[in-house]
Amino acid sequence: MIEQHLFLRTLAGEQTERPPVWFMRQAGRYLPDYMKLKEKYSFFERVQNPDLAREITVMPVDQIGVDAAILFSDILVIAQSLGLKVDMVQGRGPVLETARTQAEVDRLSVEATQDFFKYANPAIKAVKEGLDNRVPLIGFAGSPWTLLCYIVQGQGSKDFGEAKKFIINEPLRAKLLLEKITEATIEYLNIQVDAGCDALQIFDSWGGMLSPEMYSEFSLPYLQRIMAATRERVPIILFAKGAWYALKELQETGAAALGLSWTTPASFARKICGPETVLQGNLDPSILLAKPAAVKIATTKMIDQFGRGKHIVNLGHGVLPQTSVDSARAFVDAAKSYRY
Repeated sequence: MIEQHLFLRTLAGEQTERPPVWFMRQAGRYLPDYMKLKEKYSFFERVQNPDLAREITVMPVDQIGVDAAILFSDILVIAQSLGLKVDMVQGRGPVLETARTQAEVDRLSVEATQDFFKYANPAIKAVKEGLDNRVPLIGFAGSPWTLLCYIVQGQGSKDFGEAKKFIINEPLRAKLLLEKITEATIEYLNIQVDAGCDALQIFDSWGGMLSPEMYSEFSLPYLQRIMAATRERVPIILFAKGAWYALKELQETGAAALGLSWTTPASFARKICGPETVLQGNLDPSILLAKPAAVKIATTKMIDQFGRGKHIVNLGHGVLPQTSVDSARAFVDAAKSYRY
């Protein structure tokens, strides 16, 4: 029974014999077999083709031994579903059609979401067949604030200055954009659960770029709405990278677990959230660039810092593409050999 799996038992708050382990961006990037598929198929072909989605999502389960699979996709599918063009450019990352003016924001269509995501059901069902109940499947979406960053900026950025300028100069328009992203995200998360995802994660990847005051206005309310609409269906992990100041408010959304970036100490999170809150993280991804023996030592030390139980072993952000398979496996093996 999938409900009895270590990962889901931990999310339910049970005391388990060891911590479960998976890591963000584990489907792809660092795996040689994934790179072969990357050369043959475009990014969104890999996302939307059921056979490719299954092969890529299942790959780290077979090759690395993680305790959960995360659906191969991207947070920017929400931008696509709203009617914006998104390209993945080699060496540059995502490049998006922007929506900044009132007319551009007005044109974004939440009603098109259901039709756009027709590919999701067969893709997820194919993944579930490939997993064959060995491990749970995590679906995901980006936070509305993080999506706004890309939609306004048009690409990745070190500071998302255009996005910040937008919410300061045009707060009402920004909130209309956030509303539309929120509605599309709720729709998409429900589609993922209907298709068979066992848990969800919300990535507020750029939450920590906001001040506490701005986070309370432009990120948290939309996360609260998403959680209220979906948390009764499956357990949800909230990962707000760098938003350490909002841990208590994020806990109060009813999230099953809170993800921590590597700049948020386990001791700080435990002090704020208490010993019963399930925490996820928070190894610095660059540590996986070290040799396997060093990775095992660092991973074990990290687990020790979280205390006994209520912890999902993960990185503090996504795995880096130059990570070796041996070091990724050492990270997983360290968690799987740990005993409380």
